[in-house]
This record gives sequence, C-alpha cells and structure tokens, in this order.
Amino acid sequence: MNLSEPTTICAYATLALISARYLFEFFLDRLNLKYVKQNSYSIPESFNDIMDNETYQKSVQYTLAKSRFGTITDTFSTAALCTLLFTGWLALLFGWISELSGSTVWGQATALWIVMLLLSFISLPFSWWSQFRIEECFGFNTTSQYTWWADQAKGIAISFVLGVPLLALILWLAQVSGDYWWLLAWAALVIFQLAMSVLAPVFILPLFNKFKPLSDGPLKERLNTLAKRTGFVNAGIQVMDGSRRSKHSNAFFTGLGKGRKIALFDTLMDQLSDEQLEAVLAHEIGHYKLRHIPKQITWSFITTLIGFWGLNLLSSQTWFVSSFSFEPEAGMAPVFLLFALLAGTVTFWVSPLSSFWSRKFEYEADAFASSAIGGSHPMISALHKIHRENLSNLTPHPWYSSFHYDHPTLIERESALKGLT
Repeated sequence: MNLSEPTTICAYATLALISARYLFEFFLDRLNLKYVKQNSYSIPESFNDIMDNETYQKSVQYTLAKSRFGTITDTFSTAALCTLLFTGWLALLFGWISELSGSTVWGQATALWIVMLLLSFISLPFSWWSQFRIEECFGFNTTSQYTWWADQAKGIAISFVLGVPLLALILWLAQVSGDYWWLLAWAALVIFQLAMSVLAPVFILPLFNKFKPLSDGPLKERLNTLAKRTGFVNAGIQVMDGSRRSKHSNAFFTGLGKGRKIALFDTLMDQLSDEQLEAVLAHEIGHYKLRHIPKQITWSFITTLIGFWGLNLLSSQTWFVSSFSFEPEAGMAPVFLLFALLAGTVTFWVSPLSSFWSRKFEYEADAFASSAIGGSHPMISALHKIHRENLSNLTPHPWYSSFHYDHPTLIERESALKGLT
C-alpha cells in the first residue's frame, strides 16, 4: 500500500473524519450523562415550580434511556458505514443494482434511490425500538404497529415519487451543462424546495396527520383576535391529531404564501390553558412576523450552494470514488452517493453555528410573544407545562446543548423572558 497515493490518503482522511465525529459525539454523550446524573439526586431548587421530584426523576430516567440508546444506535450506524465504505461492499451493491437499472440518468437515479433506501433499513430496527420500547415505557407512545409501518411505507413511496425525478434531473444537468452544472443543479433544487414549501402542507402532511380548523368558541375568538392584532392574516390556525401517534406536544409554523398555517397538536390543546395557548400562538406568529422562515430558507440555500460547489470539486477527482472501490467510469451517481453518506461528518462540526441562529430566533419569537400579549408570565407558564408533560431534560450540559439543541434550554428562555419585564 502506497501511503502517498491520493486514494490511500483520501481513505485514511475519511476514516479519520468519521472516527473524530463519532468519538467527539461519544464524548458529548458521556459529558451530558454525567452532568444529568450530578443533578439527579434531588430536584434543583430553581425547578421546584416546574415539576415535583417524582416527575423530575422520571425526566432524568427518560433522558438517560434516550442517551444510552442513542449511543448504541450511533455506534452501530458508524460501524456499518465504515464496513460498507472500506470493504468495497457499497461499490459492489451499487454496481449490481446499476446493472439492473441501466446506465441512463433514470436508471442511475433509480439505483441511487434503491441503495439509499437499503441503507436506511439499517436504522429501521432502532427507530422501531425507540418508538415501541423507550417511548412506550415512559408512556408517550400511542401509535399502533399498523400506523407506524404504514408511515414507513408512505415515506418510501413519497421519496420515490419525488426523489427519483429530482435525482434524474440533477444527473442530467451534470451530463449536459458543462463546468457550471452545479449552479444549475442548485437552482433546480432551490425551485424544488420552494415548491415543496407550498405543496407539502397541502398534499403531503395530510397523508400522515389529520388537520382540522379550530372549533368555534372562546379560544378561537381569542386566537383570531391575536392574529388580527398582530397582522397575521390569510392564514389558518389548525389542530393536528398528534395524539394518534404520541403524547408529546408541539406547535409549528409551515407553508408559504396563502398556504401558510400554524398547527397546534391536540395534545398541546389538552395540556395548556387558553392564556398559555395564546402565548404559544403569539410565539409562532413571531417567527412569521420577524421573517425567521425566509431567513432559515436563505441559510438552507446558501449551505446547499456550498454543498454543490464541494460536490463539483469532488466529481472532477477520480481518486475520490476510487478510494472506496468505485470505478471512475461509473459517472456522477457514485459521487452523489458518497457525498450524501459523508456530508454529515463535516456538517456536524458546524452544527453549533446553525443551532446558535435557531436559538436566537427562539429568543426573538419569545420577546415578540411577550409584547403581543402584554407580559411574559403566560409564555413562561406554558414552557413550564410543556417541559413537564414532555419530560424534557432540564439540565443538559452546555457543550451538548450547543451541538444538539436548536432551542434554548428552559432556564435560558425563562431568564430571557423575565428580563423583558
């Protein structure tokens, strides 16, 4: 083995990147576990008005169970990735499927999709265990086996219908567009993402959940008054049947233009008072009024552009695919496959940056909500109840949260809200 060969250098560098990410992730998990355990013996005094000690101990056990299982999952996934990459099995699998699907852009796109689908099956048992063992154990799971497997099947069907044509288009652009194919491919993906932002809430989300308008009554009048007062017009406030799958509660803003809407989980409706629901809605409206959605979309477009630029650089280097036993003559499809599998080892290190901006948006939306409803107490009490009902980790280690939390911790949000008054 010649250590100066580009293929050898690339293989060892890739192994080093994968190992560094895994080891640092393992370190973060151990650090967080130790931090949570240190605060587990009795409920910290500052949390006394959030939950009782029995609920706090349950939240600690829930955090520990998820963290330990997450480490097992990550260990298995990393080992599987390294095995597929460095034994040549991934190249053999892709080559065999490519022979069956053909060398056209449609054939290569189909081969890519099939390989990614097969690789996703590696994580399927872990997802099942998380849902029907861990979530079940802590009283959150409400989904049936039929519903869970039906969701998997729907996801596969949607990814095929949307993913294969998009992949075929990008591969075709790479063939016919010369040196600047990556800019055209990026533009095509941007158009696709914008279209999905409009179409997904209308056609895809209803395939998984039922949405219905908020029932008439005092709560609807209160929330509609808030929407009018804050200038949130031409949008719907809908209730989603989240309880069909889980007792976890949430609210989210989705869609663009006239198709935008705010969805409130029915579990959230059951847990919060009208005043607290008004605060949550004001927070979601804040994301819209402060243009957080366009900012997030713009950030996504920028990172995608950087990704395509990197993809273009790698596609011109035959040693990249050769490092993992692919034939250089195989075309662009193996480059896409390898890039999709390895991108996370790089983006992991910049995740604190995206988390920082996301947390900044949450602080701003909280401040907007406090101003819109004339005080911070309803938002604080809503956050208390949401964290209590979801058994959220109240004491994450700061390093861990910087990599894994796109929302500030409860104490951070409460402190910021109290500082507004």
